[in-house]
Amino acid sequence: MATTTKIRPRALIRASGGPRYAVALAVDALGTGLLRPFLLLYGVTVLRLSAPATGIAMTAGVVVGLVCMPAVGRWLDRGARSTVVAASMLVRVLGVALLLAAPAGHVWLFAAAALFLGIGNQAWPAAHAALVATVAHGRERDAALAGGRALRNAGLGVGALLATACLAGGATALQALAAVTGLAYLLAAGLAWSVHLHARPAAAPAKDGDAGPAPRTRALLAANVIYVFCLNVPEIALPLVLVTQLDASPVWSAAIFVANTVLVVTLQVPVTVLMSRFSRRTVLALAGVVLTASYLGFLAATSLGHGWAVPAVAAVSVVCTIGEIIYAGSATALVTDLAPAHALGRTLARFELSTGFGLAVSPAAITALAPHGPAALWGSLAAATLLSASAVATEKDQGRGPAVGEDTVPPGPVHGALRGGQPRLETS
Repeated sequence: MATTTKIRPRALIRASGGPRYAVALAVDALGTGLLRPFLLLYGVTVLRLSAPATGIAMTAGVVVGLVCMPAVGRWLDRGARSTVVAASMLVRVLGVALLLAAPAGHVWLFAAAALFLGIGNQAWPAAHAALVATVAHGRERDAALAGGRALRNAGLGVGALLATACLAGGATALQALAAVTGLAYLLAAGLAWSVHLHARPAAAPAKDGDAGPAPRTRALLAANVIYVFCLNVPEIALPLVLVTQLDASPVWSAAIFVANTVLVVTLQVPVTVLMSRFSRRTVLALAGVVLTASYLGFLAATSLGHGWAVPAVAAVSVVCTIGEIIYAGSATALVTDLAPAHALGRTLARFELSTGFGLAVSPAAITALAPHGPAALWGSLAAATLLSASAVATEKDQGRGPAVGEDTVPPGPVHGALRGGQPRLETS
C-alpha cells in the first residue's frame, strides 16, 4: 500500500490545486468566518427578527440547500471542477447581497439569503473534494484534502476572531462584516475560476454507454450521519453540558472551542499522513472507536465532583478532537477512493447529503437528549457511533469500478499541460 511519509509544503499546495487555488480557499474561509458564526445575531440585531424565526429560517436554508446536491454531482461528472467551486462561492455572494438589501422585519428575504448561503456551503465541500481528487491521487490526495481542511479551519478561526473584535460596533459593524464577506466570496470565486481546471468525463462501464450509477455504500453513508455529530460536540453539546449542567463559566466552552480549532489546524495533516500506513476504511472505523471512547470519557467526567468535572471534560475534549481529525482525514478520502471516475461527482454529492443531514439533525438530537442526563446523551452517542464504526468496518466494497486515479491517469502529483500559465487537467 502506497503511503505518504513526508510532508512537503510545496508539493502539498500543488496537489491541492496550486497556489492561486490555496489563496482562494483562504480568502473564502476568512470571509465565511466573518459572518457565518454571527448570522443568527445579524437576523436578530440588524433585521430585528425574533430568535425563533431567525433560527427556523437558517435551518430551512441549510436543509433546502441540500436539494441542490444531485445537480452538483451531475455537473461534476460532466467534468467541471474549478467552475463548480467558483459557483459555490458566487451563490453565497447573492446570499450576502440579499442580507444587505433586506429591510428590518422581512423574514422572507432573510430566509432567501440563508438559502443561497446554504446552497453554497453545501455545494463547496463536494466540489472541492472533486477538484483535489482530480489533481492528486493516492495518499497524496488524502494529505491534500487534509491540508485544505486545516487551511479552511485556520481561515474560519481568524475571521471569527476579527468579527468578534468588531462586534462592539453593533448593527453597523455586522452590516460592514457582511459586506466584507460578500467581497471576500467574490474575490475567492474569481481566483478559483481562474485556475481553469476541467477533467474530461471518464467513460462509464455501462453497456449502453450511459453513465452508470454511483456506488451505494449505504452503510458508509448511514454511519457518516452519526459520525458528523462529533463536529457539533464542541459547539453545541459541550457548552450545553458545561453551562447548564455543571454551572461552569462560558470561558470554558470558549477555551475548548479555540483548542479544537488549533488542534485541527496543526494536527490534521500530520495525523492524516501518519494514518496513511493503514487502509482508509480501517482508519475511519478507528475514528469511530476513538469518538466512542471520548463520549464514554465525557460520561465519566460529568459524574465527578464539580471541582473535577469541568477540567476533566476539557481534557476529554482533546480525545474527541483527535477522533474528529482522524474521521475528517479518512472519510472523504475513502469516498473518493471508492468512487469510479465516471461517478465521482454523484458519489461525493451523496456523501455530502449524509453530512449535511447529520449536521442538520445533530443540534436537535443533542438538545433533546441532554435534559435526560449524561447517560442519555453520551451513552446514546457512544452506542450509535460504535455501531457506525462496526458498519464501516464490515461493509463490502461491492460493484467498485476503477476509482479516481486508478488506471485513469498517469502517476504523479499533477497531470496535464500548463496553458497560459494556468493548469488545465484532462483525465481519461
